[in-house]
Parts: sequence; C-alpha cells; structure tokens
Amino acid sequence: MPSYEEIFENNRKWIAEKTGSNKDFFSQLAKEQNPEYLYIGCSDSRVTAEEVMGLGPGEAFVHRNVANLVNNVDLNVMSVLNYAIKYLKVKHIIVCGHYNCGGVKAAMQPKDMGILNPWLRNIRDVYRHHKNELNAITDQERRYERLVELNVVEQCTNVIKTAAMQLSYQATGYPEVHGWVFDLHTGKIIDLEINFRQILEEIKDIYNLTNS
Repeated sequence: MPSYEEIFENNRKWIAEKTGSNKDFFSQLAKEQNPEYLYIGCSDSRVTAEEVMGLGPGEAFVHRNVANLVNNVDLNVMSVLNYAIKYLKVKHIIVCGHYNCGGVKAAMQPKDMGILNPWLRNIRDVYRHHKNELNAITDQERRYERLVELNVVEQCTNVIKTAAMQLSYQATGYPEVHGWVFDLHTGKIIDLEINFRQILEEIKDIYNLTNS
C-alpha cells in the first residue's frame, strides 16, 4: 500500500499518463458529465466501481455506503437517485453487493454494533423476510452469500419504489434496474438477472406513484 506522500506522486504519474495519450483529456473531463450508469455499491475498499466495470472517469455516477443500502430515509442515497434520474438521465441503475461483505456479516450476528444498529437493521429485516430460505441453508458461508444476494434484490426493489424511478420509466422507458454481486474470490461480476419489470408490476398496487 502506498504511503500518504506516494499518493501525490501517483497522481502526477496519472496526469502524465492521461495527457500523454490525449492532451485534451482534462479539458474534456471538465465538461458536463453524461454517464449512462448509476452505480450503488458498498463502501468496502476492495470493491472499486469503475475499475471493476472497466469504465473511465465520467462514465458512471457512483454512490457507496455500508452494505449498498437504498434506505428511503437516507437523504444521501435519495438525493443521488433523484439527481441521477432527473438531471443526468441515466439509463441503468446498478445495485452491486459483494461476497465477504462485512456489513452483511455484522447484521447476521446477535451483537450490539452501536450507531450501526439502525443501519444494519435494514439487512436484518431482509433476513426476517427470507428466514425460512436462509435457515434451511446448512452451510454458514453459503447462507451468508445468499443473504448478500437477497439484500441486493431488496435494495433494487427499494430503487423501484421511488417516484423518480417510476415517473422516469413511465415517460421514457428508462432507467432499468439491475442487481449484481461482485465475487472477491474470482473478480467476476455476477448478474442476478432480477426481473425489473415484474418487480415493478408486483409493487404497483402499493407503491404506484405514477397515477396510472
């Protein structure tokens, strides 16, 4: 891991690399952003959004928090969602969890986590909704991985519940919502292939905010 001082040297090298192949790189970068993707991921230091997806600066709008939650009372993630949909007009919203997630693991343990308790309760609620399926998994590691997957699906559903997403999709057919898991052991992105349109239809009787 580089020292604090080395980070600035790395930055100088990065600038030289970018301008060496394209002298207008930073003038182009400074223009308005126009990403097609909103990525909502975990704050885990091992999972970097653009690098994992092979994207460069300006190609993904990114929000990260502990265990990639989309909590409707979290003004941070709600502000990101609304800005990405209404102003950036992203085409795809990706919720990406990852195996070996410390937040999900903490939520599985009967332990007081202090200020993290209300945050982790969102994951414990996911466990409660899927308790029978999860408790039937005898391998503890696989049960943990399955909760990671189910948490991603639940957070995708929380995105779909929002007015900004519903109104934009009704008007333009975008954005579409995707659920991914990043496997730290292999480096692979696993598409959970959630049925976005089916979820939208299933929640409409309660969460329909489009007046249709």
